[in-house]
Amino acid sequence: MKRRMIGAGMAGIALLVAGCGAGQITQTDTQEAAVNGASAEVKTIAIRNAEVAYPGDVQPAAYLEGDDADVVMSIVNTGEKADELLSVTSDVADDVTVSGTKSVPADTTVSVGPEEPQAGKQLHAEITLNGLKQQLRPGQDVMATLTFRDAGTVEVHLPVKVPEEPRHDAPAHDEEHGGH
Repeated sequence: MKRRMIGAGMAGIALLVAGCGAGQITQTDTQEAAVNGASAEVKTIAIRNAEVAYPGDVQPAAYLEGDDADVVMSIVNTGEKADELLSVTSDVADDVTVSGTKSVPADTTVSVGPEEPQAGKQLHAEITLNGLKQQLRPGQDVMATLTFRDAGTVEVHLPVKVPEEPRHDAPAHDEEHGGH
């Protein structure tokens, strides 16, 4: 009888100890995804990995005043009914054009960017910041406002994308450390 009571007591303690973590705030509940682009949400619309495309291989690697810049992002509709992207505005551009798919069907993602997704497997749109009012360099943030028919308006900080490849500058010549 004593063994059963001890066994039952140990089982109770094990359950109590195992339950101690329940309901606690975890370190992962506030972590952001490991992507460079921004995220934002408004009702059932989620904006993911939003950024201004890298300026390209020109030197200097920057958008100059008056240039046009492409926006890259995913627009995700987690709702049960379709929504529609009505407009995009930004203080850094004279005008913003939206072309391609503006309707965001329920439980669907629209890929936004200058290049269409592989073999047209996703819905695709293009958003272009036309006539930039200032120079933009990689790492800078710009603000854009997206307006959806049902979800409403959401502001998104768009970082200017950095290059995919690391820089390969010529090594500095340092006489003190064996350079010429």
